[in-house]
Amino acid sequence: MIMGYTYEEKSLIDISYSSFIRSVENVMDADQIGFIDKAYRLVMNKFDGRKTLSGKLYVQTLISMADIAANEVGLRSKTVVGIFLHDIIETDVTIDYVREEFGDRIALIVEGYNKISNVLNNKVSFQSEQFRRLYLSLIDDIRVVLIKIIHRVYDMRHKEDVDPKMFKSYLKEVKYLCIPIVHRLGLYEIKKELEEKVMIYEYPVVYDEIKKKIQVSSAEQERLMESFLAPIRKALEEEHIDTLIKWRTKSIPSIYEKMRVNNLPFEQIYDIFAVRIIIKNCKPSEEKTDCWRVYSLVTNIYQPNPKRLRDWITSPKVSGYESLHTTVRADKNWIEVQIRTERMDEIAEKGSAAHWQYKGKDKKQTTDEWLNQVREILENPDYGRIDDELSRTCKSDKIYVFTPNGDLKQLPVGATVLDFAFDIHTQVGSNCAGANVNGKMQPIRYVLHSGERVEIITNKKQVPKSDWLNIVTTDKAKARIKRYLKDQEMKEAQLGSAMFYRRLKNWKITYSDKLLSSILKEYNLSSSIEFYHLIATEKIDISRLKDFIVLLEDGKENKNERPDNDVYKTKVDDVKSGNIFIGENMSDLAYKFAKCCNPIPGNEVAGFISITGGVTIHREDCKNFDALRKSYPYRVIDVRWNNDTSNISEVKFKIIANNELGLLSQISGVIKEMRINILNVNFDTVEDKFIGILVLQVNNVNVVDHIFRKIRAIEGVKEVNRIS
Repeated sequence: MIMGYTYEEKSLIDISYSSFIRSVENVMDADQIGFIDKAYRLVMNKFDGRKTLSGKLYVQTLISMADIAANEVGLRSKTVVGIFLHDIIETDVTIDYVREEFGDRIALIVEGYNKISNVLNNKVSFQSEQFRRLYLSLIDDIRVVLIKIIHRVYDMRHKEDVDPKMFKSYLKEVKYLCIPIVHRLGLYEIKKELEEKVMIYEYPVVYDEIKKKIQVSSAEQERLMESFLAPIRKALEEEHIDTLIKWRTKSIPSIYEKMRVNNLPFEQIYDIFAVRIIIKNCKPSEEKTDCWRVYSLVTNIYQPNPKRLRDWITSPKVSGYESLHTTVRADKNWIEVQIRTERMDEIAEKGSAAHWQYKGKDKKQTTDEWLNQVREILENPDYGRIDDELSRTCKSDKIYVFTPNGDLKQLPVGATVLDFAFDIHTQVGSNCAGANVNGKMQPIRYVLHSGERVEIITNKKQVPKSDWLNIVTTDKAKARIKRYLKDQEMKEAQLGSAMFYRRLKNWKITYSDKLLSSILKEYNLSSSIEFYHLIATEKIDISRLKDFIVLLEDGKENKNERPDNDVYKTKVDDVKSGNIFIGENMSDLAYKFAKCCNPIPGNEVAGFISITGGVTIHREDCKNFDALRKSYPYRVIDVRWNNDTSNISEVKFKIIANNELGLLSQISGVIKEMRINILNVNFDTVEDKFIGILVLQVNNVNVVDHIFRKIRAIEGVKEVNRIS
């Protein structure tokens, strides 16, 4: 045994590997081959004796895939090394080791391959354009896509090596993912082969029937094509145009598609032949001219169908494909004729890679340049002409995430767990409490990324909130949240309506549409629903509302006795009324201090005339007074304090401090020193904090400021704030 292999097995592998190396020596230099050899030795060691289901040595399958990459697709050393190492982390080799020994690029390829393989293991819809975009969005190096395709080419050729449980999934992957991509890259021979394999495995009976009918008519086909080509060959010889002419029956999948689309039997499908005229030894500067010369000769002999002319010489496909296609009539048959040069044919056979492969290794275009072009072709919808299944490709403004069942969801970049939940179902979104994202719990505001698997966690007690609108990005989620909030507003509005009517009854006021209209105007509201909702949520001050309604009712009763606002426009003079100076003709008015701001002597104050005729004294900086002044400016009067220091007011303030020994005693000492009466003391401790509420009797705002300074100076005191 040698590293787990028998001598015969080791010899067999070495022969296969040596044959492969000889096949690429003319296009790779010594360093590139040495790089491949290093990877080969590693897999020989790490996959020692490993075999496929059919008993084939696994390393042999890797060599076969490397051969497809290099000699059928035209890829080079990095891709070959990527093929050898794509499964290496299944052994004890780490990605860090790969990076250290083979470089960042190869490590990126290995990581990318395993990333997309994990995605493909999910229950996904391969035919989805969304999935194709996800597939490409997860890849940092386009070689990963090419290696995956090459792997599936091998699997289709060697079904015996594939787990039967996986083969069905592989077939879908080939059909909906690999074939469109190889078509877009111009790998037409590989595309044809894959289409044949898919049909053989999916529709074996239909495939065999069409194959038999083609074989039965083979003699007739030979006679027909020889008869068709004879005058073309003669014309080419007379013009001294050196050509190679090939003809073939179109692929069985292509014929079957024509039968299916046109609903015709095989016998009525006439354009089943394709002729290829390849111009030899053509100078690059004369390629277009020579192709059109041949076209002219052919169409002079046979009637062309002008609708079937395809000029891919003037405007090549995005894959680099160049050729003139025309369809001409010979008796009852329509025959497709393809006209191209040897260089064009090389590209048609091997795809875009032939651009540089055809030029040879000493030419300017490198593998990396071609690979960049491949990514451009696959990802950029504006790159050249778009004429195939992948005309729409990856866009950076979308992400693709999976449900637990493997269904694929498309969301905009920036979408959150909450967006995903509403995309599944409105109820799921409404009760969303978070999500399990790739096995890790995440909140509703977590921003999702392509390829993540998301399982929503719901809670029946959870309901949409207005701040959810700041979390979601999709219109669907926003609409669902707004709908719920609107429904809730309607329910609360019904409750508020009942509360309002009950209040009116208690106030002995009759409801009217005019009354409601006046209220809406006063509060700048657009609808009664909005008003009733504010009532239900206690966002409208009922006492203020009552004052307004009473004022309206008083105005209706007294409108013929005096102008509404006469009493409120009186000039203000300094007339003494208690400890407050109030305007002319108001010296006998009763006044009270507003509880919302509790003004004390020294504060800047103003008066507000109430409905009952009294005056409420507010601090100028009171928020409630500011609102009253804006709504009823005509009811605001100037007031000021007199100089009587005997007037006493209550002031409440809050102290927050560290809970230290003797703190309360120090605070009491300050108040005692200033000879201030304490009405009430309430204190508590929360963790290590002292929180005290004091109510004192003072006669001047300056006294309050002095108390605050004294208490703030006590060690351990953090905050001292007045409470309205």
